[in-house]
Amino acid sequence: MTVFALGLNHQSAPLDLRGRFAFTLEQLAPTLQRFTDQLGQGASVNRRASSSNLPEAALLSTCNRTELYVAGHPDMVRPAVDWLAGVGGVGSSTLLDHAYVAEDGKAARHAFRVASGLDSMVLGEPQILGQLKQAVREADQAGTLGTTLHQLFQRSFSVAKEVRSCTEIGSHSISMAAASVRLASQLFEDLSDIRVLLVGAGEMIELVGTHFSAKGPKGLAVANRTLERGEKLAQHLGAEAIRLVDLPQRLHEFDAVISCTASSLPLIGLGAVERALKRRKHRPMFMVDLAVPRDIEPEVAQLDDIYLYTVDDLSQLVQTAGEKRQAAVQQAEAIIEHGVQSFVHWLGQRHTVPLIQALHQQADSWRQAEIQRARKLLAKGQDIDTVLEALSKGLTQKMLHGAMAELNSSDGDQRLAMAQTVSRLFLRNTATDLPATKLPASGPLPGAEAASPVASDAAGLSSRES
Repeated sequence: MTVFALGLNHQSAPLDLRGRFAFTLEQLAPTLQRFTDQLGQGASVNRRASSSNLPEAALLSTCNRTELYVAGHPDMVRPAVDWLAGVGGVGSSTLLDHAYVAEDGKAARHAFRVASGLDSMVLGEPQILGQLKQAVREADQAGTLGTTLHQLFQRSFSVAKEVRSCTEIGSHSISMAAASVRLASQLFEDLSDIRVLLVGAGEMIELVGTHFSAKGPKGLAVANRTLERGEKLAQHLGAEAIRLVDLPQRLHEFDAVISCTASSLPLIGLGAVERALKRRKHRPMFMVDLAVPRDIEPEVAQLDDIYLYTVDDLSQLVQTAGEKRQAAVQQAEAIIEHGVQSFVHWLGQRHTVPLIQALHQQADSWRQAEIQRARKLLAKGQDIDTVLEALSKGLTQKMLHGAMAELNSSDGDQRLAMAQTVSRLFLRNTATDLPATKLPASGPLPGAEAASPVASDAAGLSSRES
């Protein structure tokens, strides 16, 4: 099994391409189920996989990134790329030009950096951790999470908590919401003299509204598709709630418009903005589109007296520098690296689980066979000490037979390596190890026949009685 992350973010892909791969919260579960169904069918055809071999999957979608996390067979990477490309309506080569794929330890490192805010446009921002937790809950409810991804994400949450507790990574950055206010203050001399319109009612808009509300604007309004949700946020901010359908008729009233919805199509078009500017007698309008896909048509930016910014335009404002930031990053990276090594070790142990299970099954089969033989002998009146002696020797012979057979069939350097392995397995608690270097280079080993499961035991019992 391998774990891999396939995604694209604000660093690897332009805004419009990211918009093709944006998913609403309601879309996550059915999308994940379609993904696992499609790749699971391929697994069944190609490898006759049982349900236990079907892929685990989780999907993270924010304004800055869309990432698919998968635990499954290594040959699922390419089908996952093709599937995601098909979802976005682009060719696989186009997606790969702007996407990244990380496997196993690199996938864990990426997930831990995302959860800790090191891979965000806003260094150390806390919002991404909540979004990642929500993505995990959706995958769990969809039935696509699984043990491996559960471990990956739980460890990512623990790492993120340690990063925030032990470093100052979150204290040297500004949020997207604060950046919006800072931009507005560069255009307007006094923010208390403007009217602000918030489009949407999600967490990001609530943050933006909180920052603008602190500046005491002349007017503050919330427009949302669901009026009830919009009214709830408006009440919290002390703002007016308006219906989204009334937006074109009232757009001219506002000096600043900040939009962030989950709409798949733009809500504010070029024509509506042109009419608003005409009614405003071309007084400037400040607009911020934090949505992916876009809420505001990109052509609006070409209009005079319009100052339109997207999430990508805010990147320079939200980046900070300095020695404190670099020191915090280095501390965070050290914490993340420790978490990565721990996860890789756990993942490696997971690969031996089938072998361990098979060993237990084989040992139990031998145990039951010897107990059954012992019961038959007791029923025939055999002495109990003799039966116990035979039972113990029978188990011992079965346990040693495989190792002795491999030693007996090997020669040269292979025999030496096998002898060292057998010594570690069976003589680890003895004072001296097997003198492997003194073994004959070829031919039967002394006493090898004694470990055969068909050799006669001390009780002289026939192998037919087993």
